[in-house]
Amino acid sequence: MKTRMRRLAWVVLIAGCQLALTNSGYAQIDYNKQYFNGKQLFREGKYSLAMETFKSVVPYDQNNPFSTYASFYYALSAYHQGYNAVAKDMFNQVKKLNPAWDKIDEVNFWLAKIHFDNKDFFQGMKTLSAISNKKMEKDIRAVKVKSISTITDVETLRMLREEYPNDEVVARTLALRLSKSLSNPDSLSLLEAIIHQHHFTRTEFIPEAPKTIYKDIYSVSVLFPFMVSTLEPSTSRKKNQIVLDFYEGMKLAVDTLAKQGIKISLRAYDTERSAEKLKNVLSAEELGHSDLLVGPFFQEENKAIQDFSFNNKINVFNPFSNNSDVIGINPYALMYQPSYETIGKESGEFIANNVKRKNCIVYYGTSKRDSVMAANFIKVAREKGVKIQLAERISRDALSKIVSTIATPTEFDEFKYPKQFTLKKDSLGSIFVASDDALIYAKVLSGVEMRGDTVMVVGSETWLEQTSIDMEKYQTLPIVLAAPNFAAPGNSYRQAFVKKFIRVHGRVPAANARMGYEFMLFAGQQLKKNGVYFQEGMNKETFIPGSLVEGYNFQFARDNQHIPFVRFKKDKVLIMGKK
Repeated sequence: MKTRMRRLAWVVLIAGCQLALTNSGYAQIDYNKQYFNGKQLFREGKYSLAMETFKSVVPYDQNNPFSTYASFYYALSAYHQGYNAVAKDMFNQVKKLNPAWDKIDEVNFWLAKIHFDNKDFFQGMKTLSAISNKKMEKDIRAVKVKSISTITDVETLRMLREEYPNDEVVARTLALRLSKSLSNPDSLSLLEAIIHQHHFTRTEFIPEAPKTIYKDIYSVSVLFPFMVSTLEPSTSRKKNQIVLDFYEGMKLAVDTLAKQGIKISLRAYDTERSAEKLKNVLSAEELGHSDLLVGPFFQEENKAIQDFSFNNKINVFNPFSNNSDVIGINPYALMYQPSYETIGKESGEFIANNVKRKNCIVYYGTSKRDSVMAANFIKVAREKGVKIQLAERISRDALSKIVSTIATPTEFDEFKYPKQFTLKKDSLGSIFVASDDALIYAKVLSGVEMRGDTVMVVGSETWLEQTSIDMEKYQTLPIVLAAPNFAAPGNSYRQAFVKKFIRVHGRVPAANARMGYEFMLFAGQQLKKNGVYFQEGMNKETFIPGSLVEGYNFQFARDNQHIPFVRFKKDKVLIMGKK
């Protein structure tokens, strides 16, 4: 027993000595040397070693004057290694233990950077707002510009502006995002308010042409692949018949405009679909004196023509494309046709305003065009109260999914005809088809025909250019088409144009000849009314009547925002309003 007690006493004594030695070791730490060693490692970018060195200086001790500084640099070292969570915890600890520290503004600065890195923009802004050191304003702005400029969601930026209404960086970023949707009246109104409040330069956000110029005669230069050297003197259809028809329509319109007192000098330049030929055309001195350029037809010619337009400050109208990429950021570029974005948005509004049952299915193809149109439709339709039951991207090998979704029968009548479906009759209000792929819309119409109910199918006038669907189906099925180029057969301008075209060319005009005639009438009338830079004049009007077509809307937009919707009924084509 005594032996056991002696052993225990020795163990206690040894342990006590070890504890004393350990405490003595901590007490003997040279905090000054350790801290400045850590600073040196930090300056050399050896952040991992710096963290290890600062670690022993971080704990509070009455003999340690470097605890707070070591904590700060420990956190900075962690941040530079990507250990944001560790850095954040240590910075917050410094704020909690030493809220009045003279470097607390720097702590908040780095904490804000961490919040921004984590996409916590509201907390980042809040943390920056606590900084009072005026000397840090330049760095603060740089951090905000770098972080806030990454936000693409307009609603997030709107909410940030509500929290920080006077912040210039937030306002400028929101203004840039709003400038991408100038056709939206709400966006434009807010953008104008921001520009006024912060005294921004208006042209940074709203493209503007120079002050307009009025002339007695306007020069219009057409840049098309006429392929004159390959044309044969025959009545057979040419490979480039579209541009030939369009230009023939333009020439007839110039004659009509002359009778209205509008003088147009129409010039044709053959690009031949050749980069070298286009380069030669664009180098011609007289082209630089044009008042309006028309073209191109092919996408590969677009950049050169856009650059020429921008550099020479000449308006250019693309008469064929619906792709907004063709005009880019060139303030002198316009599209005669509505963009895919506009077609999607206007179709969403149409269905919301004209279909009682708010359940809708959206089908679109695999092209970018289809995806853009579908996305814009869905956004607007949902905002207007339409419920999107299904939005499906259809590839060529998945076409059967369309009919199986909308027309799989569950009940049959005595004659074996389906009378009920998986998707109940009269449960669906509409189907939007964001595609001109005949295989897709033909399947949709086949399914709707099988259902036999009142589902409205909304598509595009381009369907009529194809022969996949019998005209009888347009008469019997509830099909509505977005038709910006629709010219009513009874329109007096159309009738006069057809008679004139037959008299001059001895044949009935093609649809593209009619479109060329209408385009040139519109462009010529705008030149006469609003001068060379007619954008400002068009910005003042919400609707410009057409001649053969219903009309146009280019108010704060560079593509036509006015889209009539038509439906065939009893051998007539009816224009359906938006209500």
